[in-house]
Amino acid sequence: MEPTAEQRAALGMICDTFLPGDGLELPAATDLGAVDTIFRILGRNPREAEQKQLAMLLGLWDSRAFGLLTGSGLRRFSTLSQERREAALLRLGDSGLAPVRAIFQALKQASLLAYNVSPGPTGTNPLWTAIGYPAPVGRLATAPKPPLSPLRYTESTALDCDVVVVGSGAGGGAAAAALAEAGLDVIVLERGNYYDDQDFGTGELDALTSLYSPGPAASAEGQITLVAGSCLGGGTVVNWSTSLPTPDNVRAEWAETGVTQFAEDEFSDALAAVGKRIGVTDGKSPLSARDGILERGARALGWDVDTLPRNVSDACDAGIECGRCGYGCRLGAKQSATKTWLADAAEHGARLVVDADARAITVKSGRAESVSAVTADGVEITVRAKAVVVAAGAIQTPALLRRSGLRNKNIGQHLRLHPAAAVFGVFEDEIRPWEGALQGRISRHHANLDGNGYGVIYETGPVHPGLATGFMSWRGAARHRDTMLDFARTSSIGIITRDRDPGTVSIDKSGEPVVKYQLSDYDANHLHTGIVGAASILEAAGAQQIYSGHQAGISFEPGTRGSLAEFGAACKSAGYGPGRCSMGALHIMGSARMGGSPDVSATNPDGATWDVPNIVVADGSTFPTAPGVNPMVTIEAIGYMNAKRLAARLA
Repeated sequence: MEPTAEQRAALGMICDTFLPGDGLELPAATDLGAVDTIFRILGRNPREAEQKQLAMLLGLWDSRAFGLLTGSGLRRFSTLSQERREAALLRLGDSGLAPVRAIFQALKQASLLAYNVSPGPTGTNPLWTAIGYPAPVGRLATAPKPPLSPLRYTESTALDCDVVVVGSGAGGGAAAAALAEAGLDVIVLERGNYYDDQDFGTGELDALTSLYSPGPAASAEGQITLVAGSCLGGGTVVNWSTSLPTPDNVRAEWAETGVTQFAEDEFSDALAAVGKRIGVTDGKSPLSARDGILERGARALGWDVDTLPRNVSDACDAGIECGRCGYGCRLGAKQSATKTWLADAAEHGARLVVDADARAITVKSGRAESVSAVTADGVEITVRAKAVVVAAGAIQTPALLRRSGLRNKNIGQHLRLHPAAAVFGVFEDEIRPWEGALQGRISRHHANLDGNGYGVIYETGPVHPGLATGFMSWRGAARHRDTMLDFARTSSIGIITRDRDPGTVSIDKSGEPVVKYQLSDYDANHLHTGIVGAASILEAAGAQQIYSGHQAGISFEPGTRGSLAEFGAACKSAGYGPGRCSMGALHIMGSARMGGSPDVSATNPDGATWDVPNIVVADGSTFPTAPGVNPMVTIEAIGYMNAKRLAARLA
């Protein structure tokens, strides 16, 4: 998107209303360069429709007519005082109309994120200095040369192989290794680029614009922010290394859908193979300050707390360096797909191709013949193959299948997101929540709320200034500034909901995915239990102030102002509809699920699509339902298992 001067000015006014600075140590958003940061991030969005919507909004923003929508009368936004501008924004955020609240949330998220991650003219954001957050540490001088040598094409190219794998993350990486080790000629197509140890350490902004998916950034209703990796190795490069196996009750539930191997040795063996290859261990999960709060609070309540296993090597420091690992591990300790499965695949002759966005699978006479991809510069790549493995993630996989003409009604249905929210606690002592082992503890106290395996789990994670904005509310510039100045003393408890009720993935006129998802009343009740539960943990751990991500700005100060009961009642009253409470989806699953019948699933027990038998899905979109735990190990086990079955059929 190339903005006009009018659009830039409008966005600048919006950013400066959210973040006007304090006239002392903190600059205004425009002085920090937040507008350029926003356009840098939004410029990656492949959905032309969303860019046009933003352009229209910014074009109307300073009109008298738009003043009516914000409740400012026939007054231009530019003529209002800072106080009246903030009031106008808050009227949008508190609107009774979900689409209006969605506008506010999108503007809030963009403004706060851009401000918190922009290095500014000096290279060190003054906010970072004020809260003690370190500037980007830069690349590690001792990092080894990247071991993989992926291909990149600058001219139109046609390739041939036995199996082409679309996507190189948890599922695609495991599948590629299993297929190549079986003696098949494999080509892996990855939309993103290759980054290794020596490329990491340049800060949140660079990581967000290189390692993460450019879009869609949120569900269409504005209910939930979507986060996914997009580079060689996919989400395994940037996730928090949590390595939990598929729970037994979930395996049994999935087997009942007609995929019996989920309850049998075949899947157990796949899980074991994954755990061994990626080095799952519970010996590198020391107690960080963040996890210490979770453990202390939960045990004070009499709740269970367990150590989380992680896929890291002995090189992991599980401390300061580990806290940065969500933006790539400089030490090379995280056993991502690039370090394991893709290395194995390459060793057995697989060709890895980066900057290759798969746009369609050519199907003739009911068989897939080739995959068409395009680079960022428009160079076309065609890969002819005997079979296609689709592992592009639960948003891009159904989009690719739909663009390719597959018509099974379940493609894009049954989407699960593990809706996640956070409750924040401010403590007397410094926490430095961006440091420590990525995730070291879990409480499952509310994992089975109704006796059917649905509920929430509690975890923490390293929270950086940019990442935090996705789970925070905004009730005015001064209040937000005070919140951020307390950031080093703040810790959050994450609530991950095992959602029973699904959303959908469809495609727009240009073929780009559109996610629709609204939290059902059933799942919202569970999330609410988690919100109150997280506040209980923080209170028991000694937090001085506790607040949720509700846009209504709900908080209390144990023993001083308000109570846990009043906090819970206020959260319940504010609700969990679109724009009411900040939520994120870090686990995206289920949109091309496996099952025993085309009436209820998009793929069969082999992971093959019902429409075209030589197209096999091998990622989180195959999940019949949500697993209720961090899904990486499950995804890799399914990718491994489905690829083994495909290799046997091709043999």
